[in-house]
Amino acid sequence: MHFEEVDAGDYRIYAGAMNRLHSYGYVAAVVVMRVRGELPRQEAYRDEALAGGFGWSSPAEALRFAINAGRDFVMCRIGAPA
Repeated sequence: MHFEEVDAGDYRIYAGAMNRLHSYGYVAAVVVMRVRGELPRQEAYRDEALAGGFGWSSPAEALRFAINAGRDFVMCRIGAPA
């Protein structure tokens, strides 16, 4: 397993790249947590098999996809009601 964390405003993005069982490649996963703001810390978004569980050829590619998915979620949440 490979992990990476990225801060994005009031959120922290946790990205993961996991070996696919009995198959080639790495599965991208992401968890987005609200870590700042008036509300208590809470999970805002989770997807443990991004792109339908597509097998990325390297952990770096899977992590990049997961981080971008997390950033997309955060950018779409700006201005949305809590």
